[in-house]
Amino acid sequence: MAFDTAHSTANKSQRRTEYHAVDHFSAGPESDPYTRPAFTAANRVRRLLWNLCWLLLYRPSPRPFHAWRAMLLRAFGATLGPKCHFYPASKVWAPWNLTCEDHVCAGDQVEIYNPAPVACGSHVILSQGSYICGATHAYNDADFPLVAFAMVIERYAWVCARASVAPGVRIGEGAVLGLQSVATRDLAAWTVYSGHPAVAVRERTRPPSLAGQPAHGNSGGGA
Repeated sequence: MAFDTAHSTANKSQRRTEYHAVDHFSAGPESDPYTRPAFTAANRVRRLLWNLCWLLLYRPSPRPFHAWRAMLLRAFGATLGPKCHFYPASKVWAPWNLTCEDHVCAGDQVEIYNPAPVACGSHVILSQGSYICGATHAYNDADFPLVAFAMVIERYAWVCARASVAPGVRIGEGAVLGLQSVATRDLAAWTVYSGHPAVAVRERTRPPSLAGQPAHGNSGGGA
């Protein structure tokens, strides 16, 4: 996975649309845009198979069986580095749209809703109940189409318990999104955020082990 340094995480992201339902379905005269599918039949079948795998093999697995769950995610197309810990009650909507470097952790009840690619850098932590939302609807469009955005969570970032990340938001290296906070804009590197919407409240100290290393963002499938 390559890295880039050109993207600033201090300001609101320029969200890149990766999936737009209108590009895949044409609105017929008899079609209700609120009830017609947002994804192809092949996509829905693939997700059905993954959901069955999650229900029968992933969710019941013992908590220490991280390698087993990583193997299941990889079998459905995820790209995972070594020592990734996905706990049994974590959910990934589309494993084939997930890229993680090493030592990424997703606690129980974490949900990664990723109709478009989501990339996590090294040592990213997603605590219990956190929600990464990769899609929304174009509510001012009469067709109400689903729109999905690529997302990046850079290395050493921490999304705390029950926190939510809005579609297209990029989380900078070492950034912290506090308990039950909601990120609606990009989070700057090594900064702690809290609130609804989240605002910067303090700086986070960069570990001495990273001193001298350039700050960089994971661009694998990124915004």
